[in-house]
Amino acid sequence: MNRDEIQGKAERAKGYVKDKAGEILNDPDLEAEGEVERGKGALREGFGKAKETVTDAARSVKNKVNDAVDDLTDDDDDDERVA
Repeated sequence: MNRDEIQGKAERAKGYVKDKAGEILNDPDLEAEGEVERGKGALREGFGKAKETVTDAARSVKNKVNDAVDDLTDDDDDDERVA
């Protein structure tokens, strides 16, 4: 979990509290503010998850490339030992 996901969750929770407080206090402005904040939080959390997915994919590609290079390098070492 990265910073964007955590901040998004916090923003969603804060928006939920404002939304419910607006309902209880019969304050449509506070309720609307809470709904907007919940939406912004969900968006930020989604961005954080997407960023995490891209980072994981990039790491995976990097590891596969490094493994392939290592395999090629190991094969070259074997050839030198035989000769």
